[in-house]
Amino acid sequence: MSVSRIQVHGDDPYDVVVGAGVLAELPGLVGDGVRTVAVVCPASLPEISRPVCDALRAAGYEVLALPVPDGEQAKTSGVAAELWSAFGRYGMTRSDAVVGVGGGATTDLAGFVAATWLRGVRLIQVPTTLLAMVDAAVGGKTGINTPEGKNLVGAFYPPKGVLCDLATLVSVPREDYVAGLAEIIKGGFIADPTILMLIEDDPAGARVPEGEHTRALIERKIQIKADVVSADLKESGLREILNYGHTLAHAIERAEDYHIRHGEAVAIGLVYAAELSRLDGRIGDDIVERTRSILTSVGLPTSYRKDAWPELREHMRIDKKSRGAKLRFVVLNGLAQPSRLEDPSEELLESAFYEISR
Repeated sequence: MSVSRIQVHGDDPYDVVVGAGVLAELPGLVGDGVRTVAVVCPASLPEISRPVCDALRAAGYEVLALPVPDGEQAKTSGVAAELWSAFGRYGMTRSDAVVGVGGGATTDLAGFVAATWLRGVRLIQVPTTLLAMVDAAVGGKTGINTPEGKNLVGAFYPPKGVLCDLATLVSVPREDYVAGLAEIIKGGFIADPTILMLIEDDPAGARVPEGEHTRALIERKIQIKADVVSADLKESGLREILNYGHTLAHAIERAEDYHIRHGEAVAIGLVYAAELSRLDGRIGDDIVERTRSILTSVGLPTSYRKDAWPELREHMRIDKKSRGAKLRFVVLNGLAQPSRLEDPSEELLESAFYEISR
């Protein structure tokens, strides 16, 4: 399998390397002058961190393996503090490095502790899930959750490189893999309709890492994020389009105490955002129905329980895209035409939710 390189431009440019055998590039990204490399990885998946640790040790680095809880349970101030304490006990200096290995929650956490330890040490991300490869590990957003909401504490901190070994996707549980498709589908609606056509051409193939269009879907979504982040690292404008579907999604995640997969929440959020767009007169029924059809074809949810609206509305109140007391949503003016909807009426918000709760 050949290796592809997708560059993220900016003040600190880096490559997202996609293919097989990409771990061979890890020592080069860590670089010279580094003594210790902290490898942050889910405790339940030592097998995915082992090749990373072996490659680093073979290159002469001291490896500090730091297991963390699975999923969103890792993204807490307590877990971050434990990692900082481990860095201190081991004597990690500003010339050392952190490698995040695993899904999006792990790469978010690893990036945050790397950004904040000694005000920033070298970071390399090795995402091993579909969601992390196409979204979480790319773009330099790092963060942890608080009781008040998701990713409210964080930093923009680009890595030195991202290594996506497609072979690791074969071992990802099917439900987790399918959940990652929500972020790819989002990319199709906001920027690259070819993604939608590839999935519609072979929805069964889209659900598995061995699918005919798998690599094209992954690379197209990474390219979307690379293009957006290159133009707007700190979400001052353009980058907000990547939040399409996420305002409701984050509220659902909090309502479910993070026991729902991020991609499943995003899938519901995509339908909600499409309904908002339609009810606001921006798009027709065709895009809303296409949203439902594509998500359903790969096995993702498109609705949520009706009685949850008051709780979800309260959670959205402190969404990080809000400005003052005003909610801001990413909506569509047409296919691949994202826009913003600021301070929508309560009637519009509730009407759109009614459409996804019927």
